[in-house]
Amino acid sequence: MEYTIHPMTADEAPEVEKIEKECFSSPWALDDILYHAGNRDSFFLTAKGNNGAVGYIGVIETAGEAYITNIAVLPCFRRKGIARLLLRSAISGSKGRGCEFITLEVRQSNAAAISLYESFGFAKEGIRKNFYSKPVEDAIIYTLRFNTEE
Repeated sequence: MEYTIHPMTADEAPEVEKIEKECFSSPWALDDILYHAGNRDSFFLTAKGNNGAVGYIGVIETAGEAYITNIAVLPCFRRKGIARLLLRSAISGSKGRGCEFITLEVRQSNAAAISLYESFGFAKEGIRKNFYSKPVEDAIIYTLRFNTEE
């Protein structure tokens, strides 16, 4: 199956909310997702398959910095390269818009996500103690710095 990556529209917000609820113990509310769909500093991308949205990534950019808020793929569509496509698109977009780096937090137990981020060259830059709830867990801060001289 082919997947397309494109900017999230407000019409897709309910699908993204469904992905949130299925993937996270503390999902974002529909109003929060809709806010980012219309915010000029938010760059949310949706991965679409034949039956609608199967994943998404959210990036907020400010002052030349990019922050990944969430990346999620429905469980039945994982291990198909969708998260890699989403992440590649988000990195390319942030770099193309002149950001100096892109950063995120990840649960310390999420070995699959950590492996993905490290494969793109993200480096561990710190720990946020007790950052996550349900269950309480530390977050590892990962950052990919762009070569601004390219």
